[in-house]
Amino acid sequence: MQQTVRLTAAQAMVRWLSVQMTENGERFIDGVWAIFGHGNVAGLGEALHGIGDDLPTWRGQNEQTMAHAAIAFAKGHARRRAQAVTASIGPGATNMVTAAALAHVNRLPLLLIPGDVYASRRPDPVLQQVEDFGDGTISANDCFRSVVRYFDRITRPEHLLTALPRALQVMTDPVDCGPVCLAFCQDVQAEAHDWPEAFFVPRVWRIRRPAPDAAELADAAAMIRVAKAPVVICGGGVIYSGAEDALDAFATRFNIPVVETQAGKSALAQDHPMNFGAAGVDGSAAANAALRAADLVIAVGTRLQDFTTGSRTLFPQARLLGINVAAHDAAKQGGVGLVADARVALQALSAELGDLRFDAADPQARAGWLAAVDAHCGRPADGLPTDAQVIGAVQAAAPEGIAMCAAGTMPGALKLLWQASRHGYHMEYGYSCMGYEIAGAMGLKLARPAREVLCFVGDGSYMMANSELATAVMRRVPFTVILTDNRGYGCINRLQAHTGGAAFNNLYDDCRVEAQPQIDYVAHAASMGAHAVRARDLADLQDQIAAARGRDIPTVIVIETTARPGPGDGLEGAGQFWDVAVPAVGGTETLKQAYARYLEQIAHQATIN
Repeated sequence: MQQTVRLTAAQAMVRWLSVQMTENGERFIDGVWAIFGHGNVAGLGEALHGIGDDLPTWRGQNEQTMAHAAIAFAKGHARRRAQAVTASIGPGATNMVTAAALAHVNRLPLLLIPGDVYASRRPDPVLQQVEDFGDGTISANDCFRSVVRYFDRITRPEHLLTALPRALQVMTDPVDCGPVCLAFCQDVQAEAHDWPEAFFVPRVWRIRRPAPDAAELADAAAMIRVAKAPVVICGGGVIYSGAEDALDAFATRFNIPVVETQAGKSALAQDHPMNFGAAGVDGSAAANAALRAADLVIAVGTRLQDFTTGSRTLFPQARLLGINVAAHDAAKQGGVGLVADARVALQALSAELGDLRFDAADPQARAGWLAAVDAHCGRPADGLPTDAQVIGAVQAAAPEGIAMCAAGTMPGALKLLWQASRHGYHMEYGYSCMGYEIAGAMGLKLARPAREVLCFVGDGSYMMANSELATAVMRRVPFTVILTDNRGYGCINRLQAHTGGAAFNNLYDDCRVEAQPQIDYVAHAASMGAHAVRARDLADLQDQIAAARGRDIPTVIVIETTARPGPGDGLEGAGQFWDVAVPAVGGTETLKQAYARYLEQIAHQATIN
């Protein structure tokens, strides 16, 4: 006779999650971030309290930023571990929708457990319930459907017997990996059920490594053999696969330049002789020159975002070989697909190609680009420093640190200029979500406690979401925040000017306000318990970074930067096109000129999807 144990549905959920393991003997779900409300406090709250350290619970300040921390934790573990986030129904749940989209775009595991309405419908409508006049089954949690990989609404306790394994299957799947939403009806959380004891036997979750199809492998090898000037684009899939050494061996053995995406940067250290730097809109001169000259582009583990391809103007003449675990990505832009795990595919190709070797890598181009980086980053500041000069100062002070960021000017500047060590870079640029940075730095430090985490954030992003500084102080999670204050949204001000627009509503100077803001970021960060200082200059910035290493709380270093950077600031990269639509009709000569440039550029775009 089957042995059973009587538990509430919430107690069963947390008990099951606590025994789902990785191959290294760690919990796959490290723990649960929670803000309680009437949708989850009585059911999940009681269950989480009861299970204690077997599945620890942490309190954050905002549902979205708690989820950002969980996402950064998963990215820091290369998708091999994850965290869960629970919120009550209504605003607590919908606060997490942005984070779900971020995890979806970046293909990162995240378990979301929002409370939901009463399955019994006894109190209908319950507090915070969204009523759909035409569909009685709709709740606010249906917002998650378009931004998660798996959605389920738990309206009976026994639904967990299938829903929980399906959730972990998605989160550990190399292709479908992404966020999962289990909308948990609040009355069901508290219902008792007799659960099979076998359901709670510990289970080890492994991430599959699909091998290439023999015919696809032969086709891919044939494409490489006839190439004259191949280039590899390294995407985030290289890191998620653990294929860094395989890529190193492949590029070195065959003398093929490697260029980087935001997600793939630091798979190879920047001092690797085959690393030609960032590709695309924010790319290095060496990388983009190699791509323009390439007759074969080998895209490994990348989804070929518009920044990487110069909005499809950078290498339209080259044949494209897509090596990707997802067929959807492998066949993009008319490419020939090799559907396989990145590490397995690179090793298999190496065996097929034998002693083949190319003359494609131009060391002088790489050396010239690095010299230009040093010149921009090392130039003394004449007045307020540029972002490039700030990056140079931080690089000199913490060469082995992990630079992390998410939105604004800094992501492009860091991709171009940061000289990353192996795994010394963490960028959320799939969704480019302002407000990810502070919470992301905390999650990354929890995942990589031995590494120095350097969080670059502009004043605009800081103002959007900074409250997890208080959480990091309470949990004693140390990292260093470099807060660059250019008095507004400097990145979008730059883009506005580039597309022919007038300066408007981005920098505070150009906003319709009755008084210019006088925000004391040092006092603000200090009020949450962080160690906060204002750097007088670049030398003081370096000293403050060194001093931060002795603390067990976050350090926030505020430094003013130039608000309106221009030519020569080091951020032009190789000047690759980015397709941002320009108004076809407008009154100013500047706008007319921008539109003429736009028409000229889009004429060069590849049209094959």
